[in-house]
Amino acid sequence: MEMFCNQCEQAANGTGCNISGVCGKKPEIAALQDHLLYGLKSLALYADKLGRDAEIDRFTIEGLFTTVTNVDFDAARIGELINRCYQLKEKAKAATTVTLSGPVADWKPAADLAGMISQGEAHGINTQHVNEDIRSVIEILMYGLKGMAAYMDHAMILGRTDDDVMAFFQKALAATTDPNLGLMDYVVLSMECGKQNLTVMGLLNNAHTDAYGHPVPTAVQLGTKAGKAILVTGHDLKMLEELLKQTEGKGINIYTHGEMLPAHGYPGLKKYTHLVGNFGGAWQDQAKEFVNFPGAIIFNTNCIQKPSDSYKDRLYTWGLVAWPDVKHVDGWDFTDVINTALALPGLPDNPGQEILTGFGHNAVLGVADKIVAAVKSGAIRHFFLIGGCDGAKSGRNYYTEFAEKLPQDTVILTLACGKYRFNKLEFGDIGGIPRLLDIGQCNDAYSAIQIAVALAGAFECGVNDLPLSMILSWYEQKAVVILLTLFHLGIKNIKLGPTLPAFITPNVLNFLVENFNVGPITTVEADMKAILG
Repeated sequence: MEMFCNQCEQAANGTGCNISGVCGKKPEIAALQDHLLYGLKSLALYADKLGRDAEIDRFTIEGLFTTVTNVDFDAARIGELINRCYQLKEKAKAATTVTLSGPVADWKPAADLAGMISQGEAHGINTQHVNEDIRSVIEILMYGLKGMAAYMDHAMILGRTDDDVMAFFQKALAATTDPNLGLMDYVVLSMECGKQNLTVMGLLNNAHTDAYGHPVPTAVQLGTKAGKAILVTGHDLKMLEELLKQTEGKGINIYTHGEMLPAHGYPGLKKYTHLVGNFGGAWQDQAKEFVNFPGAIIFNTNCIQKPSDSYKDRLYTWGLVAWPDVKHVDGWDFTDVINTALALPGLPDNPGQEILTGFGHNAVLGVADKIVAAVKSGAIRHFFLIGGCDGAKSGRNYYTEFAEKLPQDTVILTLACGKYRFNKLEFGDIGGIPRLLDIGQCNDAYSAIQIAVALAGAFECGVNDLPLSMILSWYEQKAVVILLTLFHLGIKNIKLGPTLPAFITPNVLNFLVENFNVGPITTVEADMKAILG
């Protein structure tokens, strides 16, 4: 079998993976994911006419999130989702009065997994449109929808939803099948996706702060504490909270990994004294880090890689994450994970370095007067948002070097796992304001936007007129939708790397350059000189 997938930054040869995914995705998984996406489009044709149906909307979110990079590698589970998609499509079809016809509307999956894989091979990326520029913008829209679905999934787990957003999901999915739409139609839909994602990130932000309080600056221990241990990696705070409740008083210490680091800043989570620290760094280092963690490990969202036999027997997945032959936790009962942790040696007492997190918009804007005064006095010359996804491909040392070489009168805002490139370095402070402010997870780009908008208000200028530059790294589809949100807000002059997306054609790139002045990173010296002079 062959495949083609170019949805992540590490696409082979800068064009796409056609033998096996760099992420570990095999051709049959790629075909099943393409098939599921095709089924979601078929479902959307009817759901768009039907109006809101909670079951269909929830499934659409889960189906899209399943196809995000490094989420689900289990063929049988994806096959079950395809069958479920068809059942819901038939439900929606029966509930509508509109008669639809054509290959997408008439979609029906094969009876077995092999047949589904064969069907999926006929519905890959390159079949979406014959015009490469239109296909490029359709891909941007689809990846934006996938990224937004990831954030909406977290919000829905915490009981939040939005009818207008859910309607947009169905409208946009259905639109990707319309042969009468042209390039600018999909550009408009992509910009609307950015707008809708701002709503979703606001929903998720409010869900987090209502449940756990506003993050507060918090020192997080990178060393270990003696005792049994569970390591939680991913993004989902509700899953962490439930695990903390179920392990309280059991002599088990809980550690965060990757994008779970910001959990330590939330009062409603840090109150648990057995949430003791952060172990390891970003997602791409899991294979070399997990082998050294003698406890149970659980993934609660994307970023799973092929597990090594050295830790596979103590690894669990939860939610939409799945890997063949890895134990999966359905629901909220973590008894098996807890029992595994109790049976393992655990960690020694080995204190280490501390790093700060918890600088959400509430914390930063609480000292806005000091920040404004520091800028006006010249103590702070410039702000740099250096954040986004980390990854394994070469070129990401740029972000470490950029942070290291920034002048002492500059402040770094950071978010997502890209911060692990430099968050253990000592940057000092400016008049008591730390030079490195960790805003949080990738979805906490919402906080960064709130900070930028508030500062623009304080200085009576537009965001693009602030002494603020965005130096972003991307890896997967959540980064794509955040970029669309920034475009929706009219934010310009973004530097993006380490490479530009393989799915953006030269003509589409020219459009982005002309309208938003987005550009690739070059060298640290050249980019810094262009910004600071």
